[in-house]
Amino acid sequence: MQTQMGSNPKPRVLVVEDEADVRDLIVLHLKREGFEVSAVDDGEKGLKQFEGASPDLAVVDWMLPGMSGLDVTKWIHENRKGLPILMVTARADSADIVRGLESGADDYVTKPFEIPVFLARVRSLLRRSKQGGATAAAGVPKKLKVGDLELNTETYDVAIGNGAEKLNLTPSEFKLLKALMLNQGRVLSRDRLIELVQGEGVTVVDRAIDTHVFGLRKKLGSAADFVETIRGVGYRMKSAE
Repeated sequence: MQTQMGSNPKPRVLVVEDEADVRDLIVLHLKREGFEVSAVDDGEKGLKQFEGASPDLAVVDWMLPGMSGLDVTKWIHENRKGLPILMVTARADSADIVRGLESGADDYVTKPFEIPVFLARVRSLLRRSKQGGATAAAGVPKKLKVGDLELNTETYDVAIGNGAEKLNLTPSEFKLLKALMLNQGRVLSRDRLIELVQGEGVTVVDRAIDTHVFGLRKKLGSAADFVETIRGVGYRMKSAE
């Protein structure tokens, strides 16, 4: 049953997948849901899609000929900040899932997958992206600040020391830091952070949040002490003294 998109423009989805049968299946069901779809079979062709109108979401396979899906994901993350990325791959080991998320993917689906689950992930990412773009309207301040640490919710920039040192965070690390800064002084459980970072109803590798926090702390450097571990519960952003 096709989703009624109304008068709103169709969300644009870029699919980068070299397996023809998988690519055709994804395209078929995305179009049935009312999405506008561009599909290519390698990473270089995928990046060329950004020369015109940028898509609203990218679906990227890991194992691609030539340029890998990880490199495609990293490029999108660095050059199209805020664009949601769904990685689709047969690599299902916990270490691979963490690596995919750390490369810049917002979510990760392993093959073989059920189409309803895949479509739910797509809709969730687009919904979260739209909500993220309306942070000011929702009452979330443009800039969050704790001590020398500053986060811009609109430009996705994170800096330390009045902008002197800019940090290059993955999408998951950015969302994690944003959630902690918005809830400064409050303890957020791992389950709650998973919902905020990966979306409700998304099954993530066990202790993935701990991995994200570890990576975030390394990048925060002198500001790492602001992220406090509450043993057995979760994490908290301490108040600046």
